[in-house]
Amino acid sequence: MGNKRDRLKEILLEKAIRFGDFTLASGQKSTYYINGKMATLDSEGLNLTAEIFLDMIDGIECDAIGGPTLGADPIIGAVVALAHNRGRKLSGLIVRKETKDHGTQKLIEGPVAEGMKVVVVEDVTTTGGSPGRAVEIFREAGCDVIKVMTIVDRKGGAAEKLAGMNVPYEPIFAKEDLGL
Repeated sequence: MGNKRDRLKEILLEKAIRFGDFTLASGQKSTYYINGKMATLDSEGLNLTAEIFLDMIDGIECDAIGGPTLGADPIIGAVVALAHNRGRKLSGLIVRKETKDHGTQKLIEGPVAEGMKVVVVEDVTTTGGSPGRAVEIFREAGCDVIKVMTIVDRKGGAAEKLAGMNVPYEPIFAKEDLGL
């Protein structure tokens, strides 16, 4: 996984990190911003992310990869497609920001079913609010969330929050790995 990880780090440093004054989704202020979508909407960056995440769940029994829209959307699609290429069956599940007010009025898109073992993915995590919400929504749907994975952990409390929810958490990178 080393070469994949090293190359993904280069892509993140080149395309996804900006310096300035930013307000994060958590409401916190920061002097740097990591736009994970700049890596996951890049063909090489997305392929590497999906490959690494699949490597991270190799040997772990799960039925689906899911996460909060919008950061997880490209990751979910790529992981599901690459899983097929590796001979592994995985479904993709996307947690909406809010319930649809039309059609089926779903909060989770995809073939969610009670008893599914789900791995939650995210691009960048600070406090753990977004993946934590996804964990709660999947649990309310009767799923067993077995792990949360993120590309970058900004070290803003996500590990502690998810540990408190009794969910294993594994980032590809911590902010220090990127020199932040």
